[in-house]
Amino acid sequence: MKQADRIGILIVDDHPMLREGVRAVVETQSDLTIVGEAASGEAAMALFEEHRPDVVLMDLQMPGMGGVAAIEALRRSHPKARIVVLTTYSGDVQAMQALRAGAAGYLLKSALRKELLDTIRSVHAGGRHLSADIATSIALNAPSDALTARETEVLTLAAAGNSNRQIGRRLGLSEDTIKGYMKVINSKLGVSDRTHAVTIAARRGMISL
Repeated sequence: MKQADRIGILIVDDHPMLREGVRAVVETQSDLTIVGEAASGEAAMALFEEHRPDVVLMDLQMPGMGGVAAIEALRRSHPKARIVVLTTYSGDVQAMQALRAGAAGYLLKSALRKELLDTIRSVHAGGRHLSADIATSIALNAPSDALTARETEVLTLAAAGNSNRQIGRRLGLSEDTIKGYMKVINSKLGVSDRTHAVTIAARRGMISL
């Protein structure tokens, strides 16, 4: 197959070993080719302009511009860009953020060898792809349990070991107000204490530890 007829792929990930792993899988396929590799969202923007890949494989957690911001930026300048998130994070909240930003696929790195090739071809053809675990997580967690920006801020400070009084001082709020926020957070997440709330929120990608 001619180079011009192959599906061109841009890999965006700050871990060289992951990029090498993706390249090793892709290079066994006659209809796919790697056109570029980037270690940050900023570099991805420049390489996209240079190579105009058919499919972008995008990590979420990178120094500088993160994956969601890079997806939003790419889709603003190139609305037809086809982007697949390739990540270790299985949280439904992060997945929804990426999909809302314009990603057409969300694939866990643990499923790379099993699902990557089919995902690339499906997304290139105009389809969408979600790892089964992610799809299940999204289906099980109703949008109504999403935390507000202030609730996320409170829980992030709690995760860092701050007491309600310390959080209140940081945010310029009373201790009772923070207690109220924690009560609402626990209710939304279906837990009874802050430790469990932090664990659940981190697992779902609501906060970063």
